[in-house]
Amino acid sequence: MKRVRSVIKRFAKPFFLLWYKVYLRKLRTYSYKGITVSIHPEVFPPVLTFSTKILLDFIDTLELKGKSFLELGCGCGIISLYADKKGANVTASDINLIALENLELAAERHHSIIKCVASNLFDKLEDQYDIIIINPPYYPQEPKSVKDRAWYCGVDFQYFEQLFLQLSSRVNSSEVYMILSEDCDLKRIESIAEQNRLQMEPFKELRNQIEENTIFKIQAS
Repeated sequence: MKRVRSVIKRFAKPFFLLWYKVYLRKLRTYSYKGITVSIHPEVFPPVLTFSTKILLDFIDTLELKGKSFLELGCGCGIISLYADKKGANVTASDINLIALENLELAAERHHSIIKCVASNLFDKLEDQYDIIIINPPYYPQEPKSVKDRAWYCGVDFQYFEQLFLQLSSRVNSSEVYMILSEDCDLKRIESIAEQNRLQMEPFKELRNQIEENTIFKIQAS
């Protein structure tokens, strides 16, 4: 099945990229679970991937009321808005200032209280959160813009080198969940985690005709 999905993606990719460029030339909206957000052309578009919906469905299974919740790299912030709706004390971080500005507007519309923090990973964040959700960039290319950093982790996986280094002091006090597609170099990412004495435990797997996604729970090894 994985081989079939790979063939489908290879043939569909040129058409997808063309549609992607045209689609994201203007402001769009995205709705799920009763929440609507605006998607700025310079912000990661959840409508083109499965990971955002998967994470929204996943946090439905978590007890969030009264807990401190961090969405690391929030993009449009719909996950943060939904976590707030479920009673969490939410912090949303991103390196993309446009993403944070749009999330603040969305929070006002939804009467949500979201603490928005401009931060490169954990650089400007507090040490302790009950739950951390991460939808990371994983394509091994150098990002040429802030927008690219939602997709590309650097040719040497610098994003994960920094992420796991910073997570190593936080996993004992936080539940950390990260979603990855089968398109990523999982062995390389797991190797970087192991170098930082972390293990990525598959927590939930979801497959469809296009791709397989896995939510990992990150723990001390």
